[in-house]
Amino acid sequence: MDSREISTDRRLTDFLVEYLGKWTETQGLTVVGSPARTRPGWDGQVRDVVGVSTPHGGVLSVAPDVLDAVRDAVRTWDDVPERLPAALGRPDATAYRGVFRWTRTPADLPDAGRWVDALDPRVPGWLHPFGGQVLIHFDDAGRYAAGVGVKRHNSAGMEISVGTEEAHRGRGLATALVAQAARWIVAQGAVPIYLHDPANTASDRTARSAGFPDLGWHIIGVGGRPLANPRSAQSTPD
Repeated sequence: MDSREISTDRRLTDFLVEYLGKWTETQGLTVVGSPARTRPGWDGQVRDVVGVSTPHGGVLSVAPDVLDAVRDAVRTWDDVPERLPAALGRPDATAYRGVFRWTRTPADLPDAGRWVDALDPRVPGWLHPFGGQVLIHFDDAGRYAAGVGVKRHNSAGMEISVGTEEAHRGRGLATALVAQAARWIVAQGAVPIYLHDPANTASDRTARSAGFPDLGWHIIGVGGRPLANPRSAQSTPD
């Protein structure tokens, strides 16, 4: 699948327009101001900048009050690491980039988990902020082994985060759970999204095996880790 084809999918376009404030096929970087950057996200946190880049273009979404400053300072995606934090008024912060994946056709793998309440006492704390239902694989003794939380960004797009206990890694649980969650998201009429650190080879394998191709798209943000030295994690936090 060509990376340009993905952006013609209605569900993905609807997600990006609501998530970023605009989506465009224009070549290069497009900077937009969006009220979404002043409102709480899926976890109640405000993210004042979010970008999605493609091999051909993409959109950088910022709060309206810094739009002019960011447009003046950040003319291309190559400008992001050095110029974006200062343009946001946070010169000591660092820009980061994660791999952005999406799929039309999640892998048809056997279900590996069941949906339970996020506050179920057997569910670990990292899954509590997702709220609602989370997808869990319990071991034979009924203990948590692996799980998926769904970030419900908007009705058109939901992002999957997955984690596996060390003793249960290497069995394909993460892949099966991600594929199962992605099929559920598709059934809701939304697009399943999977983000991960470029340095995380385990997440890369999980994503590919679950049916999420790498088309050269990236998620961009500003926070506590540098673009050139991304944090190792199963999937990105935003």
